Amino acid sequence: MHIMIMGAGRVGLNLASFLISDSHDVTIIESDTKLCSNAVHELDALVICGSGTETKILEEANIMDADVFVAATGNDEVNLLACVLVKNYNAKKIIARVSDPAHEEAFKKVGIDFVVSPELTAASYLEKLIIRPKIADLVIIGKGHAELLDITVTNKKMFNKKTSELSPTKDFIISAIHENDDIIIPDNTTILKEGTKISILVKRHAIKQVEDMFTG
Repeated sequence: MHIMIMGAGRVGLNLASFLISDSHDVTIIESDTKLCSNAVHELDALVICGSGTETKILEEANIMDADVFVAATGNDEVNLLACVLVKNYNAKKIIARVSDPAHEEAFKKVGIDFVVSPELTAASYLEKLIIRPKIADLVIIGKGHAELLDITVTNKKMFNKKTSELSPTKDFIISAIHENDDIIIPDNTTILKEGTKISILVKRHAIKQVEDMFTG
């Protein structure tokens, strides 16, 4: 997959690094010469020094061949303008970073596929670590209406219970059991033991109830 990233700051560099490690073809556009130089030395990627708000630069970077365009600078106005320009090309997916949540609606109105605020995401994750310390990990699903939680079973009342006795309900489903570096899809014979790590898809309003149920 060919991914074009505008912005070689912290977010852009980290994203590019992850994508390159997954064997994707990455092109970076950056207007700051110092950040360009840094990206050239840190990444195995094509780095174009110029503004992503100029069609000449976008075309020089082969925007016509990009599967995904990510506007990852810290400037919302620059990101919005670049995304609007890119919509004139064939990118299958356009993703924009937004620093000010108040600008999110403007991005959606012009038809940007995904609008992401790393700052808000990080703050939300930290909040969950504070208020839900027994949950090892989580993934937000369906615009925040549900979450996929990884929980270690420590409530004695759950020991030796069949997963089929507990799940599914209208609020959650035990979707996986983690055992010996393997993932098992539970069936009618799967039994929970002390220390069993489980993945649960749960509606947001029931998270505290589910946490208490399995951790005590």
